Amino acid sequence: MLGTVNRILLAATGAVLLAAGVVVLTGRWPLHGRHVPLLSEETRDRYWHAGGWWWAVLAGLAVCVLLALWWLLSQLRRSRLSAVVVDTGDGAFALLRGRALEEAVAAEAGALEGVAGCRVALRGRRDSPALRVALELEPHAVPADALAAVAGPVLTHARTSAGLPELPAEARLKVTSHRAQRVT
Repeated sequence: MLGTVNRILLAATGAVLLAAGVVVLTGRWPLHGRHVPLLSEETRDRYWHAGGWWWAVLAGLAVCVLLALWWLLSQLRRSRLSAVVVDTGDGAFALLRGRALEEAVAAEAGALEGVAGCRVALRGRRDSPALRVALELEPHAVPADALAAVAGPVLTHARTSAGLPELPAEARLKVTSHRAQRVT
């Protein structure tokens, strides 16, 4: 979702800046030419001392600042989970590094038949993690077999080794590009 918000904000900002740049460069409406002031002295006197609309401008600016801060903080937030809480069985808990679990799952899934490469990202919360697995399949691989192997033994092994009752996963499959073989 954050990627969509970034694209929308970038497109809206670009459109506003482009329109403002065209207006300033051409000196056309609403500027009425390059040598005419933007607001006449009469207009400035009439609206500057009007007291009823400044609160709306300040509220609008405050909303814009809050939205900009929300966007900035969402950019700084980490999307990967750094550690997983593991129950040791004696009433205590241990922390399993997220990178270690990702690397173990990626190594096990990458060694499967027909898998050319694998990337794994651990997401969610410490007490309820989830995996995102991106498999790059070789051209001769059967996607259903690769998916069944990941969903079966690989995720079962990850669940039992991490001591998790459940470990939901999302798998994305992609086939590597290859050249056509020529028969002579």
